[in-house]
Amino acid sequence: MRLTIVGCSGSFPGPDSPASCYLFEAEGFRLVVDLGNGALGALQRHIGLHEVDAICLSHLHADHCLDLCSYHVVRTYSPGGPFPRIPVYAPADAPRRLNRAYGMPDEPTLESAFDFHALTPDRRQIGPFEVTTALMNHPVETYGFRISYGGRSVAYSGDTGECAELVRLARDADVLLCEASFLDLPDLTPDLHLNGRQAAEHAAKAGADRLVLTHLVPWYDHDRILSEAATAGFTGRLELARSGAVYDLG
Repeated sequence: MRLTIVGCSGSFPGPDSPASCYLFEAEGFRLVVDLGNGALGALQRHIGLHEVDAICLSHLHADHCLDLCSYHVVRTYSPGGPFPRIPVYAPADAPRRLNRAYGMPDEPTLESAFDFHALTPDRRQIGPFEVTTALMNHPVETYGFRISYGGRSVAYSGDTGECAELVRLARDADVLLCEASFLDLPDLTPDLHLNGRQAAEHAAKAGADRLVLTHLVPWYDHDRILSEAATAGFTGRLELARSGAVYDLG
């Protein structure tokens, strides 16, 4: 299983990264998790436009899903298209919300390019991957994912505040790809996002082997987020996400 970080910027694209997007590959199957603003461009550095086999969307904030509208254009209007529909696993309101964002009532809807499946907390097979989903602690319906293949697992927090379910989802994971949007400041808004220290505390409780801090908001000092995470007692490998980074899990 190979994980490529396509985009790791939080809330909006940054100067060095598009918004959230992660590519998982095994047995020639390509699963894209989140497709935030700017991600479709960077994704083409790693795979071809028509090589995506399935998509998972953690939630329906623009920095996690908006480029699905652009990808609809690719699959509908490319030379040789329209291309066959591919599955999209997302919160139940995804077709309505994304068709409103696309805003072209006289053109084919997104359902012509994508076969939408409503997420629930469960476990399912997507290509060669076993994908476990769990609800996170965010103001809108949001899912974390545990993606497993060949005895290896990557847990992804999506967006979340402090959340016991994230600890369960990430139990003994090889990699915890965890949001760390905030600095460790007093009076942070609860039930919204994590800071680096909180992300590391979740990783330590879960017993994850490696913690990769992601959803890094451009207006914050990312090195400070990393240093704050290093104070939380997590003893595994710790690093910041970087657009273009590749993790080969064997």
